[in-house]
Amino acid sequence: MKIAVIGAGSWGTTLADLLARKGVATTLWVREPELLAEMKEKGRNTWFLPDHDLSPALQLHANPARALAGANVFLLVVPSQFLRSSLESFRDILPKKPIVVCASKGIENGTLAPMSQVVEEALEALHPRYAVLSGPSFANEVGRGLPTTVSLGCADKKLGKQLQELFSTDTFRVYTNEDYKGVELGGALKNVMAIAAGMADGLGFGHDARAALITRGLAEMSRLGKVMGAKPKTFMGLSGMGDLVLTCTGDLSRNRQVGMKLGQGRKLKDILAETKTVAEGVRTTESVYQLARKHGVELPLTEQVYRILYEDKDPAQAVRDLMTRELKGE
Repeated sequence: MKIAVIGAGSWGTTLADLLARKGVATTLWVREPELLAEMKEKGRNTWFLPDHDLSPALQLHANPARALAGANVFLLVVPSQFLRSSLESFRDILPKKPIVVCASKGIENGTLAPMSQVVEEALEALHPRYAVLSGPSFANEVGRGLPTTVSLGCADKKLGKQLQELFSTDTFRVYTNEDYKGVELGGALKNVMAIAAGMADGLGFGHDARAALITRGLAEMSRLGKVMGAKPKTFMGLSGMGDLVLTCTGDLSRNRQVGMKLGQGRKLKDILAETKTVAEGVRTTESVYQLARKHGVELPLTEQVYRILYEDKDPAQAVRDLMTRELKGE
């Protein structure tokens, strides 16, 4: 197989490099010409992954036609809110029935569509074959060759097995799961909970509060996932519980860092202006809040995160409101 990676952020660059080092013919599409020039000159992604040397075998292109030429697997690693427009711009140069693996985590604003729906709608005439790659994985640690395990969600068992073998290495272990909806929703919803956990840390709360947030957050993820067609047990796996724990506790989590700064009294616009990287949970929170209202699902943590992000609610007051809700059984 030849694979084209669309998106040269930290995660896209890391996955492209992992595949190239494995010996897979891999090209990486780099949107910014100035970043491409630096990557070719220095052999590193100086913007998003500055401490990691890239494999000389990795092909880099800013021209989409050259980056995608000859590939039969397309790995999507662009921010979720730009996925639809990116696919629509590439549609005319993609082959029929492309194998599309999505590593973007989020739910589209406005349409409230998960990434599988976005791919299907944007590439409808091409009849894409879809899979999603998600799980507890920081780009920095994967790039350093530290042991990592993730889930690959794919309804087609045969294709899932092929992709499992394609992505797996001696340090990057891939498990298959036919419940692709659960895998992709876990990757999106956990980012909302990471912001909440970060706020608790920023407010100076202890381990008790963080454990409660992770546990009750998992319950919210499962409730919403079930009404959207996912299997609740999927949320107990790598793409649910695994990714949730990592994102809520790891210092490398962008969403947790946003939450911490909010808890310390910083304003969201100032926090977001400080970095080029994307904290997917900020935009995803808006979509999840709207999904909860659409489906009539109670998501108290998500609701409070939404009110903090979009209505400037005081985080300490949000915690008080959560703690004083009507008492009920677990």
